[in-house]
Amino acid sequence: MFLTMALLRKGIPGKQWIGKYRRPRAITWQMKRNMVNQLEREAENEYWISRPYMTAEQEFCHAAERRAQSWLKIKESRFSKFPEHKYIADHLSHLNTTKTWSS
Repeated sequence: MFLTMALLRKGIPGKQWIGKYRRPRAITWQMKRNMVNQLEREAENEYWISRPYMTAEQEFCHAAERRAQSWLKIKESRFSKFPEHKYIADHLSHLNTTKTWSS
């Protein structure tokens, strides 16, 4: 069936690069080179990831102090942006023009 369609039709129906009957893409030497480079890079990454710098005992809680200090910095910066306390007396002080009833 595919051979019949290929022989009797002029070309690929619809868009030639997408769909079920799309045109096969030619593999160039640049594509092969890029794929080989990518596979080499992945192999090197896998090599370095498989050999840890620290042991599990050294890695346990090694950054706890630094994380605590960075959290304190974040907390202080948030509190510095926080507005000052406002009291109800400050909001209603404009009503105290005369204190005839309280004095």
